[in-house]
Amino acid sequence: MITALIILMLIFLLFGVSIYVSMALSGFLAVTFFSSINPMVLVQRFFGGMDAFALMALPFFILAANIMDVGGLSIRIIRVARALVGHVSGGMGMTAQLGAMFFGSLSGSAPSTVAAVGKIMYPELKRSGYSTAFSTGLLASAGCVSLILPPSITLIIYAAVTGVSVSRLFMAGIGAGLLFGCVSLLYIYLYSRKLHLHVGDKKATRRELLASIRDAIWALMIPVIIMGGIYSGMFTPTEAAGVTAVYTMFVGLLIYREMSFKGLVAACKSTAITCGQILVMVAGAQALGWLLTIGQVPQAVTSAILNNVTSAILFLALLNVMLLIMGMFMEGIASIIIVAPLIFPVIGEFGIDPVHLGIIMISNLAIGMFTPPLGMNIFVMSSIAKCDMMDMLPGIGKFFIVNVIALMLITYIPAISLFLPNLLH
Repeated sequence: MITALIILMLIFLLFGVSIYVSMALSGFLAVTFFSSINPMVLVQRFFGGMDAFALMALPFFILAANIMDVGGLSIRIIRVARALVGHVSGGMGMTAQLGAMFFGSLSGSAPSTVAAVGKIMYPELKRSGYSTAFSTGLLASAGCVSLILPPSITLIIYAAVTGVSVSRLFMAGIGAGLLFGCVSLLYIYLYSRKLHLHVGDKKATRRELLASIRDAIWALMIPVIIMGGIYSGMFTPTEAAGVTAVYTMFVGLLIYREMSFKGLVAACKSTAITCGQILVMVAGAQALGWLLTIGQVPQAVTSAILNNVTSAILFLALLNVMLLIMGMFMEGIASIIIVAPLIFPVIGEFGIDPVHLGIIMISNLAIGMFTPPLGMNIFVMSSIAKCDMMDMLPGIGKFFIVNVIALMLITYIPAISLFLPNLLH
């Protein structure tokens, strides 16, 4: 049955069938024609895969991200970033990166971050003398930090699949996400200095900086509400998601007054579509994972790894290579759902912390979000810049190398991810 399952899924993927259909349909056909299992059991597993408490946070965080895009929060965040670093050499590029870090820490969605920041910053980057390749590569890669910084949707999925604490993952994501952003900021600064690009804006006065912060304070309070509420014990991560959605709705409608009722409805529709896409993928992958489990595949993978890999260094190197390749062809959430249950039983033998593993996996898949040929951020940025993928490749290649350097630091220096979780627990 397992052989038939794998062959069928590869055939479906080869012919361009959606990944959730490939997983669910290959499982159903394999059970129906190549096993004695009642197909209704698989249907139960399919719906059971969506019945996880951690997944309840998804629709609220996605709704909050969509509201921030149409409610005037994103443009104010960009203004704060520009006031902070716009005067530095490479100021426009650094503003784009810093703005993506701010917005990513509020939205949790990489494509949303690229869309929100890219629409504002791409014309500014071009006016400042940056090439199309560098500008698109910067913005496409900057969005990937959203998968690492809390409240990352992918972190929530990893928690749902493995049972690891969402709050510990959120805290680990802060250190890793800041490292990713800072490595890119350093590269942007050095690149701009080398090519003598536009220095940036006139340095903002203290009054101008405070004015931009005051204007954006309602948006900047969102991370305080999320993390402060969770770690003060006021609410769980799922409840924090609900509070965030209501808060952004309140700010967009009544404080900034830039979101109409029609805009709110559009944000809700977009949220429903995105949630449907994610949850049906989760359901299909959970059903597939159950079939692989009863077929002893995780045990076989565990045995193969333990018999052939003798050190944590080699294991993590192989894991990084595998996930970077998977990220080129597969959406990050699907990769987490498929790979995490197979790898998770092994990590105890190598002394790897489950939280550290989650950050490593998601960092790899974050890079996959802007890696050809199927990186989602590339398609979003391509539509904004109105250029094709080939024009973007030189810039994407440079930021790929920069982000892989950050990935290596996160992989082999666990303290980067684990310092905050260990400090607070």
